[in-house]
Amino acid sequence: MQKQLIECVPNISEGCDLEKINIIAHSIEQIEGVKLLDIDPGKATNRTVITFVGEPQKVIDAAFILIKKAAELIDMSKHHGEHPRFGATDVCPLVPISGITIEETSKYAKLLGERVGIELGIPVYLYENAAQESKRKNLANCRSGEYEGLKEKLSNPNWKPDFGPSEFNNSVAKTGATAISARDFLIAYNVNLNTTSTRRANAVAFDIREAGRVKLENGKKVLDPNGDPIRIPGKLKAVKGIGWYIEEYGIAQISYNLTNISITSMHRAFDESCKAAQERGLRVTGSELIGLIPLKAMLDAADFYLLKQERSLGICESEKIKIAVKSLGLDDLKSFHPNEKIIEYVLKGKTNNLIDMSLTAFADETAGESMAPGGGSISAYVGALGVSLGTMVANLSAHKPGWDNRWSEFSDWAVKGQSYKETLMALVDEDTHAFNKIIDAFRLPKSSLEEKSIHSQAVELATKYGTEIPFKVMETACNSMEVMLAMVKDGLQNSLSDAGVGALCARTAVTGAYFNVRINAKDIKDRTYAEALLKKAASVYKDALQKEAEIIAFIDAKI
Repeated sequence: MQKQLIECVPNISEGCDLEKINIIAHSIEQIEGVKLLDIDPGKATNRTVITFVGEPQKVIDAAFILIKKAAELIDMSKHHGEHPRFGATDVCPLVPISGITIEETSKYAKLLGERVGIELGIPVYLYENAAQESKRKNLANCRSGEYEGLKEKLSNPNWKPDFGPSEFNNSVAKTGATAISARDFLIAYNVNLNTTSTRRANAVAFDIREAGRVKLENGKKVLDPNGDPIRIPGKLKAVKGIGWYIEEYGIAQISYNLTNISITSMHRAFDESCKAAQERGLRVTGSELIGLIPLKAMLDAADFYLLKQERSLGICESEKIKIAVKSLGLDDLKSFHPNEKIIEYVLKGKTNNLIDMSLTAFADETAGESMAPGGGSISAYVGALGVSLGTMVANLSAHKPGWDNRWSEFSDWAVKGQSYKETLMALVDEDTHAFNKIIDAFRLPKSSLEEKSIHSQAVELATKYGTEIPFKVMETACNSMEVMLAMVKDGLQNSLSDAGVGALCARTAVTGAYFNVRINAKDIKDRTYAEALLKKAASVYKDALQKEAEIIAFIDAKI
């Protein structure tokens, strides 16, 4: 069963005092199993976005501790900042990451809200998916009036908090209120402008954000039959935005909340902002990411700009990240560190994976006394190197002068090559894991009849798996030869030898993995299963030899 993980992204009303910020942020580490991912303070907004992740109950326990600590250290009666706010912990959204639905996450948000209201005496408003009534779904409604209007808000029966006191007592005067929610992944994203004018930044924000602007005639609001202002919608759905001036940087920004990046992506918000700014005589100089971002959002941005430039999409992940950063100007105001800003990279941390080793360390590990990594892992790695060469030729061909009308054709081949490479790289470690499963199975006790039965079943299952993995290497490496064949036939002819070496590596990967399939299959007791797998493996091996011969024949005919 998939492990349940949720992310918590509390925003505290302190962005200047780093000692306070760190005390509050690191307070969550009292809860074992919760991982602090990011602390992102802003001086001008006097606000810090904190991000941590863990299992649901542990996360809400940690969030409670953080809200309590913020209430102790932050005095809202003395707070000033550019960002809308009404509490020491202004907002505390919970975001489902894996193995849990938004509905289940909402239940945890309500549990957290109830505990904060009762035990800490802080007024709590539930918003987004945790909201108890429709008018409270929008955070802007819950926070309207901000801290300065909180006393009046609490006295209004229509805005009685979901939990906690409904009077502006001395404690509430210090802590303010907290908005707690369950929501989908939100990107807090600022676009930088070459102006100091908040009014002009707001004009661009109103052009873009879903809510748009209020319609005016002769300087007066135009009202509908119900007396409500008529709005002119903005260009993009699932986007909230305002303009502000950031004294720290000496520029105005458009501050966006991208509430559903499957509807409006970061790169589209940036691109449309560039167009809207230009129409108003402004220029976008870059952008700023607050908190963390999913890897896919960065890769999608890279692909968007690569396509606009008619460049190959089949380049490695790290290069795509560089292109996304430069295209969006994410390093305009300060350095952008992918390992600190991309959620998958932060969660990954340090690993013991073979593929994360240096070439020297991998060779040393292979040459050591341990039986793993062995021939299966090496076969997978050789196959990855082979298709990498084929992919390189595809990328070179996509950029060949005079072949401008063929860039898409070669980009498609490069994308295929990258996919094969990623599969084979994953199989480098998986083959070693499969071998270790066999060893672990053999180490199971077998003193009793029951233990012997469990031992025998475990060995059989592990041996089958240890045979299936090298077969997967065979299949993938053999299929990857289509890239090298296409490049030999139609790609850059100066790189024939590179494609040829790629084909030789792929055939070596197939042959090496075939050895592993055969040696492991002989120990499988289920001979029907084993013979069927061996038959398929023999067919793949034969296919690889034929492809290699065809590729070599093309090369011999051309050089």
